[in-house]
Amino acid sequence: MAVSDAQLVEQAQGGSAEAVGDLFDRHHQSIFRYVWSQVQNEQLAEDLTGEVFMRMVNHLPTYQLTEVPFRAWLYRIARNLIVDQRRSENGRLPTPLHHIQSITQPGQDPAAIAETQLTLDQVARALAQLAPLYREVIALRFLAGMPLRETAETLDKSVAAVKSIQHRGLTALRARLKQDKVII
Repeated sequence: MAVSDAQLVEQAQGGSAEAVGDLFDRHHQSIFRYVWSQVQNEQLAEDLTGEVFMRMVNHLPTYQLTEVPFRAWLYRIARNLIVDQRRSENGRLPTPLHHIQSITQPGQDPAAIAETQLTLDQVARALAQLAPLYREVIALRFLAGMPLRETAETLDKSVAAVKSIQHRGLTALRARLKQDKVII
């Protein structure tokens, strides 16, 4: 039976280094994807993701389980770090796009791999042109795989507001991709 985040948090608060490691392993990849989607700089995303988990470890002793899931708490930490980073960069984040590594199967056609990579690059550019709140909701929902309720809790918004932002964001993304003649 899988151990819940709440159980791991309690174990970590009791001094279990293994539980802290399990929390890291469970959430690292999705936090990194979210941060990368916001900063679009692999090195900066790695640094900020590391800082998320440093803050997690530092604040675990005082963390209290509430109705807000632990994962939403981690995303709030990530979101706050991204906001701080933007402030330190005068509202700008470095924009070089590092290539998203395409998921390939052994023996896959090189032309198909190149086409997939091109499409991913175009989607990343289109996402970067969206309003920050649209980009953030799309990243949380689809890159991090976060449910609506957790997304709402992370952003301190209602579920209805997140649904609306998601719809407008996807509509804007679709329009941008259509304008760029990207077929998905």
